[in-house]
Amino acid sequence: MDVFQEAVDYLEARHVPIVMEAEPEVLEEDVFHEEGAPLFSPLVTTMTLPDTPPMKALRASAGTSQPVLSAQQVQTVFYQVPELKQLHHDFYCGLKARLTAHCDQEQEQEPAPDLKYSSDPETETKHKGFELTVGDLFLKLVNQIGLYGGYIENYVDAVNVVQKCTQADPRFKTLAESMMSNNNGSPKSRTKYTFEALLYKPLDRVTKTTLVLRDLLKTTPEEHQDHPSLQEALRLSQSFLSGVNESSQSRRGVTLTHEKRRQLIRDGFLVDESDGELCLRHLFLYTDLLLCTRVKPATRGKQDQYRFAWYLPLAGLRLRCFSHERTPEAQLRLHTIRTKMYQLHKQLQQHVKGYRVRSWKKPEQTELLLLTLSPVYRLELHSPNGKSHTLLSSLYELEKWKEAICKLTKENIEPVPPDLLTLTSACLKLRMTQTPPLHSSSSSFAQKMEGLCGTLAVVIHSASGLQQPACVSVCVEVDGFDFYEKQAQTHSVHALNPQWEQELYFQVDGARHMRVICVRQLDGQDWAVLGKTSITLDPKSLSNRWRKQSLNLGEVDVNLSLKYTNHPPDPPSPSSQQQQPVFGVPIETVAQQEGVLVPHVIRCCVEEVERRGMDEVGIYRVSGTTGDINTLKTAFNCNLCEAVTRLRGAEVNAVCGVLKLYFRELPEPLIPAELFQSLAQALDLTDTDARSSSLLSAMKSCPDTNRNTLLFLLHHLRRVSERQDVNKMSLLNLATVFGPSLLRPPVTGDGSDGAGIDISQEVVVQVQVVYWYLQCNDLPQPQISLPHDTDTEDETTHL
Repeated sequence: MDVFQEAVDYLEARHVPIVMEAEPEVLEEDVFHEEGAPLFSPLVTTMTLPDTPPMKALRASAGTSQPVLSAQQVQTVFYQVPELKQLHHDFYCGLKARLTAHCDQEQEQEPAPDLKYSSDPETETKHKGFELTVGDLFLKLVNQIGLYGGYIENYVDAVNVVQKCTQADPRFKTLAESMMSNNNGSPKSRTKYTFEALLYKPLDRVTKTTLVLRDLLKTTPEEHQDHPSLQEALRLSQSFLSGVNESSQSRRGVTLTHEKRRQLIRDGFLVDESDGELCLRHLFLYTDLLLCTRVKPATRGKQDQYRFAWYLPLAGLRLRCFSHERTPEAQLRLHTIRTKMYQLHKQLQQHVKGYRVRSWKKPEQTELLLLTLSPVYRLELHSPNGKSHTLLSSLYELEKWKEAICKLTKENIEPVPPDLLTLTSACLKLRMTQTPPLHSSSSSFAQKMEGLCGTLAVVIHSASGLQQPACVSVCVEVDGFDFYEKQAQTHSVHALNPQWEQELYFQVDGARHMRVICVRQLDGQDWAVLGKTSITLDPKSLSNRWRKQSLNLGEVDVNLSLKYTNHPPDPPSPSSQQQQPVFGVPIETVAQQEGVLVPHVIRCCVEEVERRGMDEVGIYRVSGTTGDINTLKTAFNCNLCEAVTRLRGAEVNAVCGVLKLYFRELPEPLIPAELFQSLAQALDLTDTDARSSSLLSAMKSCPDTNRNTLLFLLHHLRRVSERQDVNKMSLLNLATVFGPSLLRPPVTGDGSDGAGIDISQEVVVQVQVVYWYLQCNDLPQPQISLPHDTDTEDETTHL
């Protein structure tokens, strides 16, 4: 029977009338699967029809007086299907020939008895087809995957033709509803599909191609000849899929106001807090709404399944950003999970080196738990209808979502009630993010092992570009494996050009990127992002030397220095999250811990006094509440950022009390006790020049930290006295307050020279020394931080 007659029989069997006028020309080769012939490779589902393939039939009818589809419509519906068939047919034949030849070779070669029962893993692996290579076939297939680009671009037009003709022509409707799919070649396994559903299958195959290559690479040893080819094939497939996902958001939509359509803007995985429980959810941001879904990961032979969780219209949506501190119980649980993740990570390293682990599932599940429990930054969503939801993630990621949502809410698009079932069902094909960002997955593990492993030191120097003074801090985030803390933040500084000179340390493993976010503190724990950027971490340029950079974050510029020290990863330690105390500790020890010359507790208190206490009558003379002072002291001993937050809301006299208490509790006074006698003798000198030279020489002999801290304090007190007409605190008054705290005589019997001094003379010396320094016009400026030497010139990064 010829091809045309087969087509006529196919249509008549489905009660589609045919009016024949002339013998058609010879038709092209069928683009669907003929009985007994292979169509698509295992990467593409085969589509077998029970009788005659539909393209032949539809092309045949196009030559009649009553065509089911016109020739142009047939071309649109089946665009590039023949090329796709040929692509996978060639791959299937090549793979089959390779496997057949290998099986025949194995049957001819009888294995030696000692190898057949060998317990050596390496020998056993090579015995079981280790020499078989198929990576070149997969790489050749993926190199031609661009053919899918035309099919995907044409997909919307093809579906429109099918939908239009289904409604307009009952004959086509009968045909379109009788399609069959045969996935494994068995007639008993045929499943009924609509025409539109079958047209979507090639699109679905693009995603599955990447997943198949990922699984294949996971089970291929690194030393196998196929490993580089499969790795490159996976990279090309993922790159193509990324481009497809970027354009997929416009495949489907519904018309909204202002002639706009509902489109997918972005999607990703965030933590959703509902009824006190934290769950990792897949969120989809559309033009007019935010959809939250539950994801059931795919099992063998099945696809991911999406279930509706909640949605919020964007119209009138209010957003609030804030952070929270982990409870001690949550911190302990997090440390337990990180320790477990660290142990699993070591097992994964053995896997990469050639040893086998039972499954990747356990480390991936552990990392998912860390992703759920570790975030401290929150984004609250409040809808006008009274519904609210809270999302958690990194500060950088939440800000990207906030920016996208705010941009859409400004467009004032009226919401259209969504078909939630249809919208949720479309998530699988519209999603641009396939899986959560897991570093322990098989596809990304090898890449992460190429990142930084050791200690990354970041010094935040200063920021510029603010239009007005603000309370600003800088947050730094790094990527890599999750068994270390991945974010740290400076204390906040209220200034037009804030300076921190604060060191942040990260234990990293697999870190490849660092994100810098400049944050403006609002009331309470609320914040607003002034700018953000991301930089790539290069181990070669950072190793063992400081590298200074100026980062442009948009509204502000942040100056920082980086240094990386390579060493094997240490086990996570809970003590690494605790700050060392600062009160009652030698000032040089505190400065060394913080990497500065003037400790943060002094700088933060001085900044707060200058911000709002310069006009306070009796500043530094009037005492603060003991309870408030002790609360601030405890905060500075435990958490600098929390202490600065409390400082902002504390009564200003309590802030002054904390500063004076710090100096009083120093084990050794700021001006070393061994200088007391020489300073007292210098005050007795009648020659003014000799007295000045002696007093300045004594200051220069102080250790670096003591000298620069004293200079920092003296310059601050002089600025306070400039407002003495309001605050009533002259230089002498300030010297009287601070003298006994800054200078103390040596303890009797400690081996020092000189006779003892009575208490009245002691106070006179303490006050007069500080008073003379305050009156000195030649005081040098203090150096707040240690210099960070670099090998290269400063760099500026504009992003």
